[in-house]
Amino acid sequence: MMRRILILLAVLSLNLGCFSGDLHLKIRFDQINGLKTGERILFEENAIGEVTDVFYEKEGTYLVGVEIHSDFKNAVTGNSQFFIIKDPFTPDSKAIEMVTVKGEGSALEDGAVVQGSTSLSVLLDRMGGDIEKTINDLKKRFKNFSDDLKEIPENEDVKRLQKDLDQLLDKMKRSGTEFRDKVQKDLAPRLQEEIDKLKERLRGLGREEEVEPLQTRMDEIRKI
Repeated sequence: MMRRILILLAVLSLNLGCFSGDLHLKIRFDQINGLKTGERILFEENAIGEVTDVFYEKEGTYLVGVEIHSDFKNAVTGNSQFFIIKDPFTPDSKAIEMVTVKGEGSALEDGAVVQGSTSLSVLLDRMGGDIEKTINDLKKRFKNFSDDLKEIPENEDVKRLQKDLDQLLDKMKRSGTEFRDKVQKDLAPRLQEEIDKLKERLRGLGREEEVEPLQTRMDEIRKI
């Protein structure tokens, strides 16, 4: 009798989970920057879900399982992008921030696998015609990244910055003169300052060669 009760409870629990209405996704990231199970998913400063599991794939990428609360699942579409940040409300924790770019999109199905982004790539996708606002947002995003690198960075952190600079360089090549001039005048000096600081920290560890690709990107940015 007790065994039957336990089986019934297990089935009931499973069914409740299936009909809870929560949305379950997998997000693939190149790096997770210390993200852990239980940390939050944020959307417009709302906590809309949490990380349920983190799986390291043999290809060297990470597959992060997330659960989006039913109240917010309609906000998650094919135009949603996800990137890892410091949790602004929980010290010493990470979070996944979700933003929507390029207007409305189709709702994602439960179990969908999506590609994660970097904060800079999301910002570049969201760019409109307001050059001044874009540059200010770029400065803010880079400051946040710079804050992450106050300690000696891992090799993968430097590679992540290189990827961000590649995206900025590509955006400059496809943009007009006004945007390129603003980047070179207002943003490039700040970027160069932070890269110089990073080079000094790595020089003490004999790792200054890691900064060479970053400097190459900066030289290209200044020449466009």
